[in-house]
Amino acid sequence: MVIDLDDHAETRQRAWDIAAGVVDPEIPVLTIADLGVLREVAVSEGRVEVTITPTYSGCPAMNMIALEIELALERAGFRDSKIRTVLSPAWTTDWMSEDGRRKLREYGIAPPMASTSRRALFGVEQVVCPQCGSGDTELLSEFGSTSCKALWRCKSCREPFDYFKCH
Repeated sequence: MVIDLDDHAETRQRAWDIAAGVVDPEIPVLTIADLGVLREVAVSEGRVEVTITPTYSGCPAMNMIALEIELALERAGFRDSKIRTVLSPAWTTDWMSEDGRRKLREYGIAPPMASTSRRALFGVEQVVCPQCGSGDTELLSEFGSTSCKALWRCKSCREPFDYFKCH
């Protein structure tokens, strides 16, 4: 099936919906839309162009995400799509959706705190345990299972957990 790209608004929305459904390979409960990595979808000169922004400039998942977007669009009939990665403005955890934050918590990862918190700016954070909800937690390591996360432990339930760091 080949898509007629004459109706730009409808085509753009359809392509957005397809790209938005691509999951993060490191946290498979989140889509790239949940993360705020999906920035824009445009239709120009009969071609769909998707713009993504990495969570940080060295994110190893971005190549896989770009490939997955391209494959999803191809399966839906969009031929010769272009995936563009932009670094500016830099991604921030403020771009994460509330639904994405909820999905992280349910998956056992503490979602990032609001970046407006002065405590977050100075690295003094009160991270809430996603397992039991306690605020009595401690940092074990600045780096967790991926570079985007830090390893914490709850002093109440004694469970370790990842915290998605603020950017």
